[in-house]
Amino acid sequence: MAVFESLMSKLAEKGALHFSLLDPDKVTVDKFIELAKGAEKAGSDALMIGGSYGVNEDTLDNYINAVKQEVKLPIILFPGSVAGLSKKADAVLFLSVLNSTDPYYIIGAQVQAAVLMAKHYSNLEPIPMAYIIIGEGGAAGFASYAKPIPFHMEDVIVAYALAAYYMGFSAIYLEAGSGAREPVPSSVVAKVKRAVRNKILMVGGGIRSPEAAYSIALAGADVIITGTVIEESPAVVLKDIVDAVHRGGLRKLSNSSEGINAKINVK
Repeated sequence: MAVFESLMSKLAEKGALHFSLLDPDKVTVDKFIELAKGAEKAGSDALMIGGSYGVNEDTLDNYINAVKQEVKLPIILFPGSVAGLSKKADAVLFLSVLNSTDPYYIIGAQVQAAVLMAKHYSNLEPIPMAYIIIGEGGAAGFASYAKPIPFHMEDVIVAYALAAYYMGFSAIYLEAGSGAREPVPSSVVAKVKRAVRNKILMVGGGIRSPEAAYSIALAGADVIITGTVIEESPAVVLKDIVDAVHRGGLRKLSNSSEGINAKINVK
């Protein structure tokens, strides 16, 4: 079964998924394996691998080869550039930074990557994703020359998400930035999810507590991504966050079911 299809099956059961984001440029291979094993033990649903700087194919190949011997989670590339591809991964987020001020990050890099994918990486499953950088933006916003959209400009964020919806992206990622002081507000998540309906909504950046993770999942996020907290906090914190994501997802499914039943009863 394809990676995206498999994850969608999980999403239908859990209501929300958790992905662990690991950056090979920040840790040794041994530490990378330790973090990946911890993510799997905590119940994370997939590993995202990538970074804004310092990652190339050789590094990715070495790290992914090592981690595949230890964990069974699907490995999804989160490339910061065309150098962030590897035949060893299972899938790649084929992303466009919609609010970049440089056309290269909207379509230029994607044209280069498309040729490489067709010629050398045909085994990689592409997952078309609209990347919208909001709030502080972090390293990703800086590296991609994005103009981060402030959290309070909810209508602008929704407008970008709607553009992604109508352009046919499979997933939409709201990124507050690695190490952001604040996560994406649940009110923003809820408004975006109502607008994009059946598209997969991913949310990352600044999520450091189970409470924040639960709130964002309940608001409508389909996938919640954490990275910095994995590197800086004990494994028990990650497990609490993953559990909160899944609890929020199940509660969201329950709320949806109750709403459907209520409508049927009214009839």
